[in-house]
Amino acid sequence: MGAHKRPSKLSRAGAASALTLAAVGATVLAPGGAAEAEASSVSTMALRIAASKQGSPYQWGATGPYRFDCSGLTLYSFKRAGKSLPRTAAQQYNSTQHIPRSAREVGDLVFFVSGRGIYHVGIYAGDGRIWHAPKTGAVVRLERIWTNSVRYGRVG
Repeated sequence: MGAHKRPSKLSRAGAASALTLAAVGATVLAPGGAAEAEASSVSTMALRIAASKQGSPYQWGATGPYRFDCSGLTLYSFKRAGKSLPRTAAQQYNSTQHIPRSAREVGDLVFFVSGRGIYHVGIYAGDGRIWHAPKTGAVVRLERIWTNSVRYGRVG
């Protein structure tokens, strides 16, 4: 009977922690990578904060904590994670490090572009999805990116 030991609570917790880290795209620290790791952890925290607002109603001009517009959700989430952002999606785009799609990571901002410029923003959740506050009558939710007309920005 001793050959079929049940896993200890500690080993189950360790496996769960590893899965959690993998799910949020945690960064392994390397020498000299502290600034990147700090930015990554802030972005991951902001993503978790945005996700915690799931179901909160959209309201134009709202910056939380119970109602949000798109840039209000990103502003609120990053502020709670320790970084300040300007108010509008276009201003937020101008204040981020612009990165190519191939370099996007969980927690980066996704900016939606039309001929008029930036019109929407969300937080990249991985697998082609974002957390965002979409529009009047909708709620904060996880949704697949619906267009290729996007740009990516990293909060420093």
